[in-house]
Amino acid sequence: MRICIYGAGAMGTSLGAGLVREVPDLACDFVTRNRAHVEALNARGAEFIGGSEFRVRVHALLPEAMQGEYDVIFLATKQRENAQIAAFLAPFLKADGALVTVQNGLPEAGLAEVFGADRVYGCALGWGAELVSPGVVKLSSEGELCLALGAYGKGERREELKNLLSSAFTVTVGDLAEIRYSKLAVNAAFSTLSAISGLSFGEIAKKYKRIALALMRETIAVAKAEGCRTLVQNGHDILRLFSSPFAGLVLPFAMKKHAQIRSGMLRDLEAGRRCDVDFVAGAVVRAGAARGVPCPKLERAVALVHEIENGLAELAPSSIELLEVEKCV
Repeated sequence: MRICIYGAGAMGTSLGAGLVREVPDLACDFVTRNRAHVEALNARGAEFIGGSEFRVRVHALLPEAMQGEYDVIFLATKQRENAQIAAFLAPFLKADGALVTVQNGLPEAGLAEVFGADRVYGCALGWGAELVSPGVVKLSSEGELCLALGAYGKGERREELKNLLSSAFTVTVGDLAEIRYSKLAVNAAFSTLSAISGLSFGEIAKKYKRIALALMRETIAVAKAEGCRTLVQNGHDILRLFSSPFAGLVLPFAMKKHAQIRSGMLRDLEAGRRCDVDFVAGAVVRAGAARGVPCPKLERAVALVHEIENGLAELAPSSIELLEVEKCV
């Protein structure tokens, strides 16, 4: 099997390195536009710090150096350029190949327009990672590395993909909508609030749990409207857990594994780049509008992130108060 990790940043590199580490003869190309990262990966391998520390020899290249066709392409880029990236990747995927997006949000429908529904799969990664320097990735989640896999279409290669991923990770296979919304319930709230405040997920769970729960509950309402019956994460059904009156007591403990994560959107803002909030929390807002489910707090949170991007609001913990914390119960 020949595979490609397209968008080999922190998350893509951690995914690919896990596979190469456990399947040494796997033909895997790590593709990224980050030239310094490509050079470091080829010279020294992928180095991981935080938790278990290890180094894996990998093969990395720039997009313009790609050749031939792949059985599987894992897509790990930001979503802002998905249409152009999909058109670029289409000639590199075999006719019976699988495009597996590990992006957050709800990217499958757009990708299916290029690759066809039956070649598209969605995968939610259950860990956090940060590229601290070229070739060096810091894992920011505790415990085992888990992921969930679902098919957008018929899923004829789902079992094969599960077997590949299970060689390195703990894998759950299930309904794609439930997989997506179980992660969106966390990301739409915590990644967005992290981008607004500069805080880690753990700090948000302790200091701003009321607003976090309000955003999560709006996402859960959309998930229900989409037909989701359960939203399982780390063995718990967050649909029921965070709809209960005791959710505020549970939240800091539920987020313990991810307490050190600071969202990728925050790092984009700190670097002066536009972030993917429109494709995470914004995706929930659009899905809610299509189903007649209002998401006023998520909508305001998305707008606030854009205000920070445009210099109209401050990236600081106090900015969370602009979301009317006192009304979020």
